[in-house]
Parts: sequence; structure tokens; C-alpha cells
Amino acid sequence: MALSPEAQRIVDAIDPEELARLALDLGKIDSTPNREGPVAEFLCDWLSKEGFEPKTLALVPERPNVYCTVPGVGDGYSLLFNAHMDIWLNEKDIWVVHKPDRAWFDAWIDGDRVYGQAVVNDKGPMAAFMIAAKALRKAGMALKGDLTLTMVPGEIGWEPIDEFQPPHYLSKEAGARYLVTHGVVADFALVAEVSNFGLAWVEAGKAFFKVTVIGDSPTYTPYVTHGAPPEKHPNAVVKMTAVINAIEHWAAEYERKNRYEWERGVLVPKASIGAIRGGVPYMILSSPQVCSIYLDVRLTPEGDPLAIRSEIRKRIAATGAQAEVELFLYRRGYEARNISRFVSSLDAAHTAILGAPPKPVASPICSMWRDNNVYNEVGIPSLTYGPSAGFSPAGVGAAGTGHFFITKPDLAAAAKVYALTAYDLCNQTKV
Repeated sequence: MALSPEAQRIVDAIDPEELARLALDLGKIDSTPNREGPVAEFLCDWLSKEGFEPKTLALVPERPNVYCTVPGVGDGYSLLFNAHMDIWLNEKDIWVVHKPDRAWFDAWIDGDRVYGQAVVNDKGPMAAFMIAAKALRKAGMALKGDLTLTMVPGEIGWEPIDEFQPPHYLSKEAGARYLVTHGVVADFALVAEVSNFGLAWVEAGKAFFKVTVIGDSPTYTPYVTHGAPPEKHPNAVVKMTAVINAIEHWAAEYERKNRYEWERGVLVPKASIGAIRGGVPYMILSSPQVCSIYLDVRLTPEGDPLAIRSEIRKRIAATGAQAEVELFLYRRGYEARNISRFVSSLDAAHTAILGAPPKPVASPICSMWRDNNVYNEVGIPSLTYGPSAGFSPAGVGAAGTGHFFITKPDLAAAAKVYALTAYDLCNQTKV
């Protein structure tokens, strides 16, 4: 598809090598939760040098949001880009990833690939819309509507539970939600995350449950007896095995029964046990009396966490085990409303750059939490869209390890789509 002269100037203003270097520089900064300060400082410096006017806004001082707005010159629609600064893991998280590969906590370029889990989630897409905004200015393209860039902490999801309490353990409230409630809003919001170039304006919610079983009084190892069925076992850890088995069977049924079909894909809500606690490793000479598991249940936009809690209780009770089921987190999922204008602009931009309309997204893309839920909750039509991500094995014998990457051409294509979407949408007269 031939581009208009204006669109071609915008596309030509995007330098793929500059974009790759920016993604690399961002990806090399450790910004695991509560360490977002240094990357926020880098972002402010970059934006300032490029002629933007960045600001910060923080619920927690060391975890600032960074944002800037390019004011529109007319009465067009406003568009907000969002990406998160926080990353999942670093080399110390050995209880989540066994012997974390370099790609979990570093970034590098090899050929046309930019490696690093921080690049994939989410600094590559972030760099893409930053370069897109720079290209619009470099090409001399004033927009009728405002264009706002936001880079937020707290998307990854350190949620408070047990002794892990705020402000150190705090998630969405510190990031996009804090910006929205303090006036950083727009007519539409694009959450820039990897999506294999598919559009998703449906996103799952989530409910977290703590399931606790109580065993008999602690028994010193020489007095332990064996032979009781798991659900009747005096050791809380052994008793929990019956509960885990029941929940695993329930989880498979839950996702089959709760598929949510929508225009561009299918949301398949998953349920997964993410942690277990029972006893202490330095004092294993007696059987623990308490054991808890922590269950992540994804929700469709129609999902009812109380009904799910009831299902889990019934399934556990059927085993003969007794357990307390506590709902400790609930975040709704949403399907965007009044989003057709935005989708049309992005579809057209995608087709112009990639030569064909976007394909439906894979179900995991709309079956996870992303910040478009924050915007859709308050009535700002939001979708997620971004480049493809790859994974390459680290080497023979390195089971379970490998390298995350985004290619330079995919980063550049995403930046071009972002820029052309903003150019089209923000220049439409608001009605």
C-alpha cells in the first residue's frame, strides 16, 4: 500500500538503529519492582534532550511515573501511549527461575535481534512509541489532539499478602491507576506490549486466593507415623497434596467452561498455583502444622470471584480435607467500549506498514492482565498492540533456559504503526 507523502515522511524519520539502541539502553537498567527510579531518571533525561517536557508523579517516591504531553493544535482526539518500566526478575530470584539465564537480567544486541526479557516486557515497545513520537516531531507533523507518553511502575504485580505489605509490595495502584486518578487521561489509550502485531481490547482480570490447611500439632521426626491418606495426614504439607490435586483438576475444568469469545480472539482464563509455604527450611525436625498455597485465577470480564471461591471450597471439601480459602486480590477484566474509531486507525496503520490486516491475537495475549484494564475501567477505550517476541534456546543441555528477543525490523515496524496511528487518530476532529 502506497503511503501518503506525510505518512512517508513520518516513516522515514524513524531510525531502526536508534530505536534498537534505545531499547538496549533501557533493557540494561535493572528496574525490578521498587527499583524503577534509575530507569525513570533515564527516561526523563532522554525526553528532555529530545525536546519533550517530561514530568513525574509518584505514589511511592522511589517508584515515579514518567509522562509527557505534546499539546494538540486543534480539536482532535487525544491519544495516550502506556508501557511499564518494571521488569519481572533479576539474577537473585532463584526460587522462581532455576539458575536465571543472562536474558532475565541483561540486554544485548546480536545481529538484528535485541535480547533481554526487559526488552520484551516491556521496554522494547516503550522505546518504539518514544521513537514514534520523536519521528512525528522530526517530520514536522503537528497533531490536532494531544499525544501523551506514559511510562509506569507497578504493572508486573507484587501484590500485598501476609507479611509482604505496602509500600514495598504494591502493584497497580502505584502505576497507571495513579496517573489516571491524577488527571493523566486521554480519549483513547494504547498499551504498548508485545502482541505479535495483533490488537486486543479484551483483557482478563484476576482473583488471587490463599488456601490454608491445618495439620495436627507439630510432631518431632522420631515420633512421625506414616500410612494415613493425604487428606487425613497430620502433616499439613502432606495434607496439602490432596488439596493441590483437587485444585488442579478444578483448574482444567474452569478454563474449559469459561472461554470468552470476542471479535478478534478468545480469552481462556487460566488458574495456576504460584507459591507454597509450609514449615521453615532451617527447622525441619518436626512436621509443620500450617501449609498455604497461593492460587492465581484469571477472570473473564464477566467473572465472579465469590462464585469461584465457592467452587474451590466445594471441590476441596469433596476430598475430605478441610481448608480455609481467602480471596486476597480482585482486579476486574474488561472489554473496551466505543473503540471502533481507534481500531480503524490502528488497522489502517498496521496494514500500511505490514501489508495485510492484523491477524486475530493468540488467546494468551488477551488472557493476561495488562494496563488497558485500568483505562477501560474508567471509560477510556483502550487496546494493547505491539511487536512479536521471540525465544531462542541458550544452548544444548540448557533445559528450561533461553534468550528473549525482539528483532530490529519488528521494533521498527511497531514504531511506524504507532506513529501513523497517532497521526491519523489525533487529526480526526473530535465529535
